[in-house]
Amino acid sequence: MNTIPTQSTLFDNTDEHNSAANSDMNAKVILHYPNPGVAELILNHADKYNAFDDQIIAMMIEKLAQAEQNPNLKLLILRSTGKHFSSGADLNWMKRMANNSHQENLEDANQLAKLMQDLNTFSKPTLALVQGAAFGGGVGLAACCDIVIATQTARFCLSEVKIGLVPAVISPYVIRAIGERQARRYFLSAEIISSEQALSFGLVHEIVEDQNQLDQAADRFIKQLSLNSPQAMAAAKQLIFAVSHKPIETAVIDYTSHCIADIRASDEGQEGLDAFLNKRQANWITPITETVTATNKEKHDV
Repeated sequence: MNTIPTQSTLFDNTDEHNSAANSDMNAKVILHYPNPGVAELILNHADKYNAFDDQIIAMMIEKLAQAEQNPNLKLLILRSTGKHFSSGADLNWMKRMANNSHQENLEDANQLAKLMQDLNTFSKPTLALVQGAAFGGGVGLAACCDIVIATQTARFCLSEVKIGLVPAVISPYVIRAIGERQARRYFLSAEIISSEQALSFGLVHEIVEDQNQLDQAADRFIKQLSLNSPQAMAAAKQLIFAVSHKPIETAVIDYTSHCIADIRASDEGQEGLDAFLNKRQANWITPITETVTATNKEKHDV
């Protein structure tokens, strides 16, 4: 059984410790900072396979907003406790919503849509670590992250049609990740997608053998991204959104010209160029400790 680390092990950053001193380590959604500049958003509902309902969605929106407002944040990691990443929507929640009015269902769907949009447009790099099952909305969460690493045994499924529904709210993000052609098969068939297939579709970027290697991969990306300018990475995300699927015409060309001109003149643009030309380390690079892997090993003792 997975366990959540004690509060003393969660907060190595004093400021984050003070700001979250009263947080509930048994909450279904946890936001913590295992390293300065690194946040983990954890689904902690393993007894229900990390399925989510309206309350968990609201908590995730709240925690994402808190992380977004952290000026020192450089990376957000999305992960889950237990054997499975997320089984998607909680069936009891779906049953309850089936008895609600159309307007109530619309308002409920808008909350899930906000969660997906907030995660997709999060200003800092996002990394999803997927183990076990990622079904329904769990696929959507992964598709909204910039980088996805999965274990060899991870499996994905767009299972909504099996219960008479459709993957509506997550569809823009999933189709953007796997492409229309694959969506036309898997939205309709609800077949299981293996980690190898997810890799070939573009939903997953890298496959690792097991949970320990998943933690090691997270550490590797933390170290890799810590070398990069936070402002430049945020600008790069905005650049992707601005030019993706757009015709190469005047508006896009003007945007890209302004983008590079702005970043060259920025403080970090000037610092990065000076550091490169003078063969020194840029001032945004800070030492990275090994606390993330150690903490995650505690969480994932299954």
